[in-house]
Amino acid sequence: MEENTDQNTEQNINEFEEQNPEQKSTTHLEEHKVIDLYQGVRGLAVKILNRVERTDAYLEKLLDNELRNAELNGPDKALLYEIVHGVTRWQGRLDWILNGFYKGQFSKAIPNLKNGLRVALYQILFLDRIPDHAAVNEAVEFVKKLQGQKPADLTNAILRNIIRSKNAIRYPDPNEDVLGYLSAYYSHPAWMVKRYLERFGREETEKLLNANNEKPYLTLRVNAIKTNPQEFRSLLEQVNLKYRPGKFLNEFLQLQNLTNITAWDYYAKGYFNIQDESAGLAVRLLDVHPGMNVLDMCAAPGGKTAYLGSLMNNTGKITAIDRYEGRLKLVRKNNERLGLTCVTTIESDALEFESAPFDRVLADVPCSGTGTLSKKPDIKWKKDIFDLRNMTEIQTKLINKAASLVKVGGALVYSTCSIEPEENFEVVKKFLEQNPGFKLESAKGKVADTLVDENGCVQTLPQKHQMDGAFAAKLVRIE
Repeated sequence: MEENTDQNTEQNINEFEEQNPEQKSTTHLEEHKVIDLYQGVRGLAVKILNRVERTDAYLEKLLDNELRNAELNGPDKALLYEIVHGVTRWQGRLDWILNGFYKGQFSKAIPNLKNGLRVALYQILFLDRIPDHAAVNEAVEFVKKLQGQKPADLTNAILRNIIRSKNAIRYPDPNEDVLGYLSAYYSHPAWMVKRYLERFGREETEKLLNANNEKPYLTLRVNAIKTNPQEFRSLLEQVNLKYRPGKFLNEFLQLQNLTNITAWDYYAKGYFNIQDESAGLAVRLLDVHPGMNVLDMCAAPGGKTAYLGSLMNNTGKITAIDRYEGRLKLVRKNNERLGLTCVTTIESDALEFESAPFDRVLADVPCSGTGTLSKKPDIKWKKDIFDLRNMTEIQTKLINKAASLVKVGGALVYSTCSIEPEENFEVVKKFLEQNPGFKLESAKGKVADTLVDENGCVQTLPQKHQMDGAFAAKLVRIE
């Protein structure tokens, strides 16, 4: 990228960094002292982004806490959600631009300055309803309040310089450095882009990265215990909520306008659950029937548990286990709302759980989550190639544990919300090599053919199926 820094900005930066080395980082104690200074939508956005970057906490949890506790009206809550998700989604592109205008390493800037600039630049580039000058002024005032005059001057100089040069910003030349270009322009880490280029090629990779950056749709699953798809659609029409039917599963539908759907009476009445259509595919593949004895091995937060119960007409028995009682409380609360009475929850480490064998076992295992980047954009910045390798260890243990809990003639489904082969078919392939008492049953005939990969497993991809990326394989115990 060309050097976009004017002389004043450069002087501001050099002067500030030389005279204020102690302000290059804010200690945890200092953050607590100024916590009440993080006010308004932009202040709260910076506070959340600081914590996402500096801790192991995930964006969604921090945002939920803030939305619950902050005294914001509806439009301000929506704007906070938009800014925090937007900055995280486009962090790679924002940082590429800011790095060109920031003398030195932008990644080492003070957290308040760094995220203040990201928030302002996101508004300048992506939010038409906020004038550029307003975004700049708010950022300058915020930085001045928390860090002082010189960082505020620096903020002002950088942002005004970007606005002047907005139409001349350069990215790496795709003909010379396709990896650098895709990584910067589509805001994905280079390690991830490199994998996808090798696997999918340039054109399909670009489609995938673009799909990952789309704002997610809200998808609902109709709860058959309380209503049916036809009745539920008429209820949506009565309150003028536009929707489109699920692409592959009749019980699912996608809302076309954003809304606080959990405030609707019929949510409290349990008529529906919020659930991506991709999550329903593993449940369908398990092929449960009323009266069966079923284990959901990694149950929380319980969306798949609830769909299993619905398909079983709330009869038989579902055992839902999770390591943490707090997460099981969420499962129970959701089941109560949906009218599910056939589910028993047990606090247990899945690897230590012992029981008589089950007719069906669902092993929806922890994974990298790379199929869910449109909903959880922070995942791409928190994970790396080593996380994939670590994940496959626990996934291998869990599929073997699940197999030990399946009766002869029964079946297990191994599933993830990942699009990485190491976490998906490679785990299944290794399992089958070591467990001749199981066979892979093709998903053809159970779900749409377009969802079935060359191995007979379910594999959805965001750019192909307009839903989260997910994997599911059905393994039948034959001896």
